[in-house]
Amino acid sequence: MDKLLDGIINFKNKDFKDHEKLFKELKDMQKPHTLFITCSDSRIDPNMITGALPGELFIIRNVANIIPPNRETSDYVATTSAVEYAVQVLGVENIIVCGHSNCGGCAASLYSMDLINNLPHTRKWLELLDNVKDKIMKSEKEEAWEWMLEQANVVEQINNLKTYPFISDCIEQKRISVSGWYYIIETGEVYIFDNETKAFMLSN
Repeated sequence: MDKLLDGIINFKNKDFKDHEKLFKELKDMQKPHTLFITCSDSRIDPNMITGALPGELFIIRNVANIIPPNRETSDYVATTSAVEYAVQVLGVENIIVCGHSNCGGCAASLYSMDLINNLPHTRKWLELLDNVKDKIMKSEKEEAWEWMLEQANVVEQINNLKTYPFISDCIEQKRISVSGWYYIIETGEVYIFDNETKAFMLSN
């Protein structure tokens, strides 16, 4: 805790001072250009990865960067309401779904569902990966299942986003762009999904 308290002081004396004008401009409103959906994993820092300043990214974080598909339900509203607000109220121009290497949520979905029976909320949440997990497990390359799921999950969540009419309409009208990223923790590399090749390509 002492480290965090020291961080508050350092922020106020340095980072805040460096961007004091920006923070004053942000006082009454936000106008982020991008909705960034990523994992809750502590090793992922969207602002550091993108170099974005405060006010540029509207960030949704949850286990395994999941976006529940559109359906009439009261479940998962924390994520779906944030998506709705970002698109329909804030008018973001971009949506990025960012998965990552060594994702604990994806690994648990593949290998440890029985072990998280004492975590009922986590188990219910990770059941949203069942569809894409079942496809991955048909591959004979079991040693590659984890990274295959991590990448396929990004594509699956983009497809889930498109089940929301207010998003699919924006995409069709070219008012919003949707992109899938895969971040490698140990190298800092970001791979971006190419819709033509259907593969993740290393960003320049």
